[in-house]
Amino acid sequence: MKFQLVAATWVLLSALAAHGEASHDNIVIFDNAPAGAGYYYSEGSVVAPSQLQLDGGKMPVAVNHFVSPPNSLRLNWTAAPGGDWHAIIKVPQRYGREFRCEGEAVSMQMFPDEEIARIASPRIYLVDAAGHGTPTIDLLRDHAPLLAGKWTKIELPFASFTNLFNWTDDVRFDGRKLASVILVQGLDDGKAHTLYLDDVRVVQLDRHDNSAPKTPTGIAASGGERHIDISWEPVADKDVLAYRIYRSQDNSQFKPIGTQQSTFRRFVDFLGKPGATATYEVSALDVNDNESAPSSSVTASTKVMSDDELLDMVQAACFRYYWEAAHPDAGMAIEILPGDPNLVAVGASGFGVMATIVATERHFITREASAARMLKIVRFLAKADRFHGVWPHFLDGRTGKTIAQFGKYDDGGDLVETSFMIQGLLAARQYFDADNAAEREIRETITRLWRGVEWDWYRKTPDSDYLYWHWSPDYGFHISHPLIGWNEALIVYLLAIASPTHPVPASLYHTGWAGQSDFAVQYRRGWSRTIDGDHYINGHSYYGIKLAVGEGTGAEMFFTQFSFMGFDPRGKRDRYTNYFLNNRAIALINHAYCVDNPQKHVGYGAECWGLSAGINAGGGRPQPRDDNGTINIMASLGAMPYTPRESMAALKHFYRDLGDKVWGIYGFHDGFNETQGWFEEVYMGLNQAPIVVMIENYRTGLVWKNFMANPEIQPALNAIGFQPDN
Repeated sequence: MKFQLVAATWVLLSALAAHGEASHDNIVIFDNAPAGAGYYYSEGSVVAPSQLQLDGGKMPVAVNHFVSPPNSLRLNWTAAPGGDWHAIIKVPQRYGREFRCEGEAVSMQMFPDEEIARIASPRIYLVDAAGHGTPTIDLLRDHAPLLAGKWTKIELPFASFTNLFNWTDDVRFDGRKLASVILVQGLDDGKAHTLYLDDVRVVQLDRHDNSAPKTPTGIAASGGERHIDISWEPVADKDVLAYRIYRSQDNSQFKPIGTQQSTFRRFVDFLGKPGATATYEVSALDVNDNESAPSSSVTASTKVMSDDELLDMVQAACFRYYWEAAHPDAGMAIEILPGDPNLVAVGASGFGVMATIVATERHFITREASAARMLKIVRFLAKADRFHGVWPHFLDGRTGKTIAQFGKYDDGGDLVETSFMIQGLLAARQYFDADNAAEREIRETITRLWRGVEWDWYRKTPDSDYLYWHWSPDYGFHISHPLIGWNEALIVYLLAIASPTHPVPASLYHTGWAGQSDFAVQYRRGWSRTIDGDHYINGHSYYGIKLAVGEGTGAEMFFTQFSFMGFDPRGKRDRYTNYFLNNRAIALINHAYCVDNPQKHVGYGAECWGLSAGINAGGGRPQPRDDNGTINIMASLGAMPYTPRESMAALKHFYRDLGDKVWGIYGFHDGFNETQGWFEEVYMGLNQAPIVVMIENYRTGLVWKNFMANPEIQPALNAIGFQPDN
């Protein structure tokens, strides 16, 4: 029987799908757009004489009608004889997050300006991640006409995507990997139609729950300079899908302003100016569209902030990623949000440890709570998988077992990520210096973990000139990736030389990290594609700024941060450069490139700069081939110690001018792209903490002081050949 595969797939999936705990990421395809331009995860095309309204080749976003505030998608078309149009709503595909469909039907809310009958409706089909599609059917095939001025929910079971006629082959579409919902031109009636679409989901069909969730409690609100931060206690009901936020500016009439997925217990309302006051209520919604009663109300106001207050605000918000969104069992940072909630990132968690020190010192959290979190982290690390003392890149936060996220050979130790963690732990060992049981255990456990790292094992051979990034218990040094600078790995060599138990010779810093051999030169050329800096030393000038060390124009901005969050480069130099001044040069070149803006990207300028690796980055180097228009916010804000004037100007621009698009519950997003209209609220564990820590190092040098106070560090610097350089 034709099409039986579609039906069979969904019978099986229905039996396996969890009816309990709701998963927003595996249910919701579209509920609101993050910015007011065309919806980023959509596209459209039209063949004349038909017409389809598009915004930059994407479906327009509408704010005048919605089910899930604050907006919907607008479909405005005319189906003319001989013409055609397509409008595609894509399932957002993000790094670290695979959409696993938890339903057996597509559901969407629709609102027409004028009644739309089946004969005038668009047609629809679905496509999976492998490119396999269903047959195309009438959108209103089994539904009454859409009434004008009224929202109507349409549910289309996957098994109903059958044509009126049999095809010549079975349909191979796999709804569990749904990738796109595609609306296409129907019959050519020659009339203009407008249809608003919202709350596009996958749903179960046999649901009969009409009971509303519990009402959110613990509502609180606090004002920043231009925004209000609203928080609440999460509702325990397992089928809660989202929260709805209501605002009143007259303390009487509340209007819906936003929807927040149930993963989070916080929402940001960007009012856009100081001195604004608003009152808020929050409700909970479940997978069956039942809505709780509104919470109690809470009022807050925005206020003018000094530069110091702005820095406090940014640090506190970015730190919350490591406090509120940490894995509940491990206490450590997950790789990315939205993403796999059990994918704990070792290096990012080391950065989070340093951010926690900052948060403690600035009284964002109590010292007692901070010490309790540190105990959870070090106890988890002590039991987690290690390979000759080295942790993998990713751990399962539930078990401490390795997750080979990047392929089967990535199933062992990752020396770079471990170095980032040890850098943070050594700073914490000095900071948590109280004579009480908790802080003594923190110090003692960190010392054991530090002494257990077998740095010398990662030479691969006893006479090797290099340290190697990975080792696998099953595949050995199969990846065989040597650690050759300039990149983020300077801290690896410093710690390996400083190790009290498994050190490597200080000469490896010069033969490995700064190696001049033909092998090292070819390595640098292979990944940088330039001869500038291929011998580690550069010496060229870019935009009038001389660069001592670094390939090409200085490479990624995160190179100037990841190894220098604990290691203080001020007032010292090795035989190659003063790294504080070199990092400043890299940041100034990055800034100058964005001011020059050779690719003519929207928004670039003196206050909008920062190219580095990120979710949507083209490559991260300040050069045309790596520049796709994406600004990485950490790149400029994490450069605060090197370029305080330029970085502070960027902070104010990002927050004051773009804040409604790039500021969220955990501070600044990973990045944004004004050219592409990409403003997705996504956070990375590798990005939020460098903002917190490097701003603090600029302000007080707190983390630098604590890391450098470890007695093993200065002898290692002496052995390498670092000298004072004031």
